Amino acid sequence: MDAFLSDVIATIHLAVVAFMVLGILLVLIGWPLGWRWIRNPWFRLGHLAITGCIALNAVRGELCFLTLWERSLRARAGPKDRSFVGGLLHDILFVDVPQKELDRYYLAFGALVLLSIVCVRPRFRRREREAAGVS
Repeated sequence: MDAFLSDVIATIHLAVVAFMVLGILLVLIGWPLGWRWIRNPWFRLGHLAITGCIALNAVRGELCFLTLWERSLRARAGPKDRSFVGGLLHDILFVDVPQKELDRYYLAFGALVLLSIVCVRPRFRRREREAAGVS
């Protein structure tokens, strides 16, 4: 069961990483193309919140809670219970780079996301209606 749960956590972790990387890429591509959906506040503020958690962990020198959970479950399951898919997801997620260097990348990424919030502001419908004079 621990091996299965560690695979589930690795899948969720990879989905979060994909959301983060693809999210900022789509914002940066969609901004000059005028894509309205990239200003969706749920998308943008969710992206910012996750980035903030990642950056905070980097500043504190802590690992992501998903990483800690997966490691703990994999250690309890043992190396023989590692599935092919779980191993593949783990190998995609975890590269052989010193943590201090990764932390610098996380902080730079956080700065980029924060800058994107300033330059490509989320649009809140109420604010748009008020600006247009509609109640």
